[in-house]
Amino acid sequence: MSTLVIVGAGPRGAGLLERIAANSAELLPADSPLHVHLVDPYPPGAGRIWRHDQSPLLRMNSMAEDVTMFTDERSTIEGPVRPGPSLAEWASGQEEFAPYLEVADPDVREELRTLAPTDFPTRRAQSAYLDWVFRRAVADLPAHITVTVHRDTVHEITGPADGPQLVRLTDRTLTADHVTLTIGHLDSTPDPRYAPMAEFAARHGRFHLPPAFSADTDLSGIAPGEDLILRGLGLAFVDLVSLLTEGRGGRFEETGGGLVYRPSGQEPVIHVGSRRGVPYHSKTDYRLQGPPAPLPRYFDQAAVDGVLARSGPLELRRDFWPLMAKEIGFGHYHELFHAHPERTTVRWEDFLAAYDRLDWYSPTLAQLITTAVPDPADRLDFEHLDHPLAGLELGSAEELQQYLRDYITDDAARRADSAHSADLGAFLALLSLFVQLPRVMASGRLTARSVDEELDGWWFGFFSYLASGPPGFRLRQLLALSEAGVVRFLGAGITVEADEATGTFRAASPTVPGRTVTATALIEGYLPKHALSRTKAQVLRHLHTTGRITEEIVRDDEHTHHSGLLTISPGDSRILDPALDGAPHPRRTALGPHTSSRAAVAFARPRTNSPGFRQTDAVARVILRDLAAAAPAAGPPARPVTAGLASAAAS
Repeated sequence: MSTLVIVGAGPRGAGLLERIAANSAELLPADSPLHVHLVDPYPPGAGRIWRHDQSPLLRMNSMAEDVTMFTDERSTIEGPVRPGPSLAEWASGQEEFAPYLEVADPDVREELRTLAPTDFPTRRAQSAYLDWVFRRAVADLPAHITVTVHRDTVHEITGPADGPQLVRLTDRTLTADHVTLTIGHLDSTPDPRYAPMAEFAARHGRFHLPPAFSADTDLSGIAPGEDLILRGLGLAFVDLVSLLTEGRGGRFEETGGGLVYRPSGQEPVIHVGSRRGVPYHSKTDYRLQGPPAPLPRYFDQAAVDGVLARSGPLELRRDFWPLMAKEIGFGHYHELFHAHPERTTVRWEDFLAAYDRLDWYSPTLAQLITTAVPDPADRLDFEHLDHPLAGLELGSAEELQQYLRDYITDDAARRADSAHSADLGAFLALLSLFVQLPRVMASGRLTARSVDEELDGWWFGFFSYLASGPPGFRLRQLLALSEAGVVRFLGAGITVEADEATGTFRAASPTVPGRTVTATALIEGYLPKHALSRTKAQVLRHLHTTGRITEEIVRDDEHTHHSGLLTISPGDSRILDPALDGAPHPRRTALGPHTSSRAAVAFARPRTNSPGFRQTDAVARVILRDLAAAAPAAGPPARPVTAGLASAAAS
């Protein structure tokens, strides 16, 4: 019997198990039994991030119909497609899908009972879906593949490259023919850049929180009425504000004049700003009004091949972004011309013929768009989208509050109005870029500066700002909090300094020149970025300190970039082992956001040919081929468990 250990049983581990089940008929003969150990201290399927045990205030930033763990007809994978329900379909109890009635938590059951496809579910609802996905994956395994779940932590992985791998848990050691790390979003010790503020806070008895996962934060050290500077306006900001307001007993109330916030008196005063100075664009809550654009058109395999064939070093912004921007523009204008032709002045066929010939940044294309799309609000301007407050100077804090309330009101209204469905067309084209982007990232052709500043810096931040924003109701809540004086906007390009004389934090922004805000608490409101050299994951720390894994380092004559990511082989996700002279380890693979593949998403929007699904399928096939060809590891197999049972460690 062969043995596989999967370290991390969250969505990615569950997805890998589903792909093993799908590919096993082809790649693992019935006379080659396999036992799979899944190891995770958190519940299988949901894992840490999506566990049920978190605040019911925390929501997904995707609609229920836009969340799936299953491949479909658009998936370009080598293995078989095994369709399954989206979260919305599963909650509805359609056809053979398990109904919501089996969910234990009555509040989640009620949420699922009334869940509409365009609702934004709680994370607890997603936890229930992922629990079912995991149990279905186990149930779909053939009889010769069995599973044991260990609610435990892996501390060490040892063993020769050509022999059994020893996986040490808290109270036992597993012997494996292959080990896969699917450990998802991880903690690191704080980046050194945050150390001065942390030390300052400790000296003066102030509150400081470095980047952290919102569900795991302890905010009790922030007093009612205390002035708090919250740096960052992304998804972590949305969660933190919810916990500091509704989580402290405040409530939102619909009135004849709109949504109003009724404070509990336990809230701090939250002064918030960021580099852009505005919150992420909220998700749309409507569907396309016209036919889907035939994507890709400009950022396809042939186009990327053409760029990669150029001589010399490449840069994301210079060499790839014009094609990416043109693809997003195609999605935007395809929807505008087909769904809202009354707002255009030429036929789509004529517009497209000219659009095809022109570069994105050419003056001729700009003139074409100006002529064909008279209303500037219908045009796509990436530079303005990226820096909406650029050059803005206001005379007072109150002017800024009103300016941003108007901005957020307009943005929330636009995202809720299908008259602006071109935004959704652009969003879908933006997602389509990830079919080819993994090839760009894995090519090794980008300069170190481009990987550092453009790929890991600008691009992923810009993508999140446009595509990973909160539900629209969160922006309406933010407006109500602003009107109530609980949230105060700081502006763009904020700086925060520590004042030793007063023991306070001081924030300023060029949006209101000369204005300074003083506070006694500071939160770095960003999602934490994992770094291998500072990891808190015990298994990664052990592998790193013993020289069996390495951090991705991109360097050239002018720049060196330490990404903090675990280096893997692009094609098969094998871990590159310094002890093997940097060669891929034949018995160890890794998947997830902590790897150099940068594949952060374990579930996806249906029919988008998810890169995460493609990678997971490829790794499942690598593992099954290896196990079918290899001699089984020594040691007796562990007792198998079925999908509904909990943990070998607990039994």
